[in-house]
Amino acid sequence: MAKNTQYSKANGYRVSQKTPWGHPVVYLLSVILVAICTVPVLYIIIGGFRTNSQITNNPSGMPNPWVIDNYINVAQSDTFWVELKNSLIVAVFTMLGVVVLGIMVSYVIARYKFKYAPLMYSLFSAGLMFPMTVGITPLYLMIRNLGLSNSLAGIILPQIAFGLPQTIIILVPFLQSIPNELEEAALLDGCSRLGFFWRMVIPLAMPGVATVGILQFVGSWNGYMLPLFVLSSSDNYTLPLGVSMFSSEHSVDTAAVLAFTSLAMLPALICFTIFQKKIVGGLTGAVKG
Repeated sequence: MAKNTQYSKANGYRVSQKTPWGHPVVYLLSVILVAICTVPVLYIIIGGFRTNSQITNNPSGMPNPWVIDNYINVAQSDTFWVELKNSLIVAVFTMLGVVVLGIMVSYVIARYKFKYAPLMYSLFSAGLMFPMTVGITPLYLMIRNLGLSNSLAGIILPQIAFGLPQTIIILVPFLQSIPNELEEAALLDGCSRLGFFWRMVIPLAMPGVATVGILQFVGSWNGYMLPLFVLSSSDNYTLPLGVSMFSSEHSVDTAAVLAFTSLAMLPALICFTIFQKKIVGGLTGAVKG
């Protein structure tokens, strides 16, 4: 084990002494940040197990007794399952569209040497500075003119378009980090560029592909603005829009609203929790690339 040494002008370096627990301020800030992120979610989930009288008398208290009727009523509602199905369709097809198109465009930008590759990358980077809320009105007019209003396709296609910039920004560094020698060796062995893409590029880029796929799935699942403008029939509502409508219809039934909200956010929360290591690893790989 190396001995701790102090800073010396003679040798020009310093080996800091190891502290087993780190700085207390770092842990304090971490605890505060975790509390800010988790307490609202826990409040919504636990609130679904309370009655309206309990929430009125003690808004910050624990359920006493615990009541599961709110969750049972939501689970037995046909409306919830229709909205769950719609959200699942939108999220899955958005994820697939963004991943498939994103990796193809990223492969061209990262691996093909042509004059306008940096310009293309810059254009997609600029797309991150153009949020959907800015162009929601002309976007709605375009969707209506294409005959896609009040349909799930009218949500999926714009979400794919707005999801591509982030996907390309993450995937291009992954594909650029693949050694050129690996591609040259594959070409010498008779592998085509398309074969190299399927057999080598996609497996090596799977951490980045998984990252963008999960991010797009969760982002699409939580999307509210676009469904609000595009959808007019309750049969096509997604869960975020359904939560808003349910809250308006049951404004006096706070416990039921909390239960509906909890079940609506649960799939995205579980997905993000299970795959959080892949997301962190994918983003770390993109930064390193």
